[in-house]
Amino acid sequence: MDRIREEKIQRFEEFVDRRLKPDLVHAIAQRDKVFEQQKIFSDLKRNIENLERNSVTSLSTLVNLGSEVYMQADVPDTRHIFVDVGLGFHVDFTWSEALNYISAREEKLDRQIEDYTRLIASIKAQIKMVCEGIRELLQLPESS
Repeated sequence: MDRIREEKIQRFEEFVDRRLKPDLVHAIAQRDKVFEQQKIFSDLKRNIENLERNSVTSLSTLVNLGSEVYMQADVPDTRHIFVDVGLGFHVDFTWSEALNYISAREEKLDRQIEDYTRLIASIKAQIKMVCEGIRELLQLPESS
């Protein structure tokens, strides 16, 4: 009987280590990516609103070309901007169109964050349940 119990405990521990923990790490990483996208759109929205509020129709700026190499850029008309909509595509939007797109995209990102948060909570609950099963198999007193 002890051998069967030890095998069950070992299978439960392997399930936690090989399946649940990697799934948890992956779900957290995916949620973090969505948080990064959310921040990018939030920053873009704030910048567009600042351009609108200050009636900025042209500007000069430094653009990072990569590896911290910058170049002077002149933007003659800021009323149209290109927004990355995914898969390498950029769409030319007016400020109001961009703000509408950003609002819709933020709603989608909020839903994705909620979905990943629920998934993470579910995986954590599964880990806790398996650990409780191991504790019962080992006949250890309940810890708080």
